[in-house]
Amino acid sequence: MKKDIKIPEVKDVHVAIVQEEHLEYKTQDWNAYIINNSDADLDTVLIVSQGKSESKMTPPMRHTISKLPARSYAKIEYLQEKVLELNNSFKVTFFKGNQMFDKTYLFRKNTINEKALQNLPLIQLKGVLVK
Repeated sequence: MKKDIKIPEVKDVHVAIVQEEHLEYKTQDWNAYIINNSDADLDTVLIVSQGKSESKMTPPMRHTISKLPARSYAKIEYLQEKVLELNNSFKVTFFKGNQMFDKTYLFRKNTINEKALQNLPLIQLKGVLVK
């Protein structure tokens, strides 16, 4: 029964949008990262990202990370400037031990900008963080 399925609260796993220099093209690019700030490894991390507004929608992008070690991070995807004008969601599902976890991280439209940059856990860059 649905009521018997318990999915615990996600703690110490974050999605961040980071502005970083692209060394080859000498541009400032926005990239999405997943951060595992916990003491346990994450297994079979599935991420579905999509941008939406009232009139526009991007196709869903699917990503898999087989293992994300404790206290580490991984790049999810590059975000084009036009996508920042949309609500961007990242639905993250993973296993920690034998337990499944699930959380959706939402970046509201126009909240990803240089004024919103802050220090991030583990990554030595500034970005916009959703906990």
